[in-house]
Amino acid sequence: MSLVDSVEALLFVADAPAEVGSLAQALQVTEGQVEQAIELLGERLAQHGSLKLVKLAGGFQLATKEEYAQVIANFLKPQRQRLSRSLMEVLAVIAYRQPLTISEIDLIRGVQSDYSVRSLLERRLIQEVGRRHTPGRPVLYGTSQQFLHQFNLNDLGQLPPLGTAELEAIQLSLPSVAGSN
Repeated sequence: MSLVDSVEALLFVADAPAEVGSLAQALQVTEGQVEQAIELLGERLAQHGSLKLVKLAGGFQLATKEEYAQVIANFLKPQRQRLSRSLMEVLAVIAYRQPLTISEIDLIRGVQSDYSVRSLLERRLIQEVGRRHTPGRPVLYGTSQQFLHQFNLNDLGQLPPLGTAELEAIQLSLPSVAGSN
């Protein structure tokens, strides 16, 4: 049983991107050995087969190659769950300004966002990341690993930059939040 095959087996059963440290711990080897096995696995999968190795949300995951997308869609017949404009708006505010409370999101958007926040929590695109140290200790929200996975991002640094107009709108709406936690 080779280390490369063992890493492939673990990635196959993982329900989320697996980090090098957790793979090393499970296999009782060093992280360097796992990184080398991942590199070899990636090369092997790139040469043949229907799977590829992707780095996603701070870990690694097996995924099908793009050329098999139509075959898989025909077989699974997935129901697309589109995000409404209001959900995307709330998600964008949280992604770019996290951590935020619901009242801060409301202030930026100019409308109530309770429903949108609950919907995004149910879809696991956002999560509670703490509480603000103010009266009432309101919940702070931030994006989740599922958000990174859903939008094919390795980390938040890969978010597209905001244009000047969007940045000014957020800064004018919420000038006191930028430095507080």
